[in-house]
Parts: sequence; structure tokens; C-alpha cells
Amino acid sequence: MTIFSADLSIPLGALVFWMLVLTGKHVLCDFLLQTRWMALGKDAPKGWAKPLLVHCAIHGVVTTLGLLVLAPRFWFLGLVDFAIHLCADRAKGYCVATFRLTGRDAWFWWLLGIDQAIHHLTDFGLAVLLAANK
Repeated sequence: MTIFSADLSIPLGALVFWMLVLTGKHVLCDFLLQTRWMALGKDAPKGWAKPLLVHCAIHGVVTTLGLLVLAPRFWFLGLVDFAIHLCADRAKGYCVATFRLTGRDAWFWWLLGIDQAIHHLTDFGLAVLLAANK
């Protein structure tokens, strides 16, 4: 008995293309365009909102601009990327600040890994959506 039967095929070439684009965007925004002020500020116990919003806005804007060029009808996914990035980074920052974690704590690195996994899964979900709707 089949509970769910739908054609779930996605063009592999398109999926790989979108994964490369979104991964490149992630590296650009999370590592090249993120300043020390953003990286440290968004995890601070106080004053975290502005650096977090600036960092996530960069993600949203770069995603939106890329989609305007490559898939204009999906420009709004930049807002989705912004919102998910904001939630993931705030959750990590809250934990880092609340438990006073630093790079010397194993939990800091666990949280960083989980945070990055969430971002990569977001990129994968967006890539599937974009590849399936060329």
C-alpha cells in the first residue's frame, strides 16, 4: 500500500547548480561579509539585535539579488532565507550568551556545527524548491 505517491523527481543538474549557488552565497555572507562586530555582537548578552539584524539582512539581500538575476519569480525566498537565518543565529547566540560559552567550550563548537547544519539544510531545501520549479 502506498501512502504517498507523487512524482518527486528533481533534475540533478539543476539541484547541483542551486546547491553550488546557495553554498557560495552562504560562504560569502557568513565568512567574507560578516565582520567581527557582527560575529561577536550577535552572540553578546546585550546589544545583539543590531549586529544580528545586519548580518541576516546581508543574507536576505544577497539571496534576493541572486534570485532576481537567476530566478526572478522566486525573489521572495530571500525573505525566507533572512527569517530562517535570523532564528537559527538568535538561538545559537542566546545559548552562547546564557551559558557564557567561548571557543574553549565543547558546547560552543556543537552549537556552531548545529547552526551551520541548519543553514545548509535551509540551502538544500531552497535548492530543491528551485530545481523542482525551473
